[in-house]
Amino acid sequence: MNKTYIPSSNYTEKKWYLIDGDNKTLGRVATEIATILIGKHKVDYHPAVDNGDYVIVTNAKNIQLTGKKEDEKIYFSHSGRPGGSKKETVKALRARLPERIIEKAVRGMLPKGPLGRVMFTRLKVFSDSTHVHVAQNPQLFNL
Repeated sequence: MNKTYIPSSNYTEKKWYLIDGDNKTLGRVATEIATILIGKHKVDYHPAVDNGDYVIVTNAKNIQLTGKKEDEKIYFSHSGRPGGSKKETVKALRARLPERIIEKAVRGMLPKGPLGRVMFTRLKVFSDSTHVHVAQNPQLFNL
């Protein structure tokens, strides 16, 4: 009789990957980041097990968007209170918090629920080329 093997996240070693977002398209970078965070690039992938790796993204302020998204794409949030809606374009968000653009794109691609929230904590985004995770010896990931 065959038995199904489900890998445990306790025994998998987590690697660190470095992605340079300089002049790269947002959607293409975000899908690769989500794949690494979920762990789909590994042979022991299982959707209910957290086998993903850490991802460091640098140069988030230089990420590119295609078409007219810089002026026309709107991020919407609501506080839940009457009149508590907030709208912000990509251009305004890039001026205020350039890391948030990549974070929002990747968060939408991760699983919803507790497992996806844990995966999202392994994403580290920096607006310029320096980062504080040098001690982890991140491996450069080419897109």
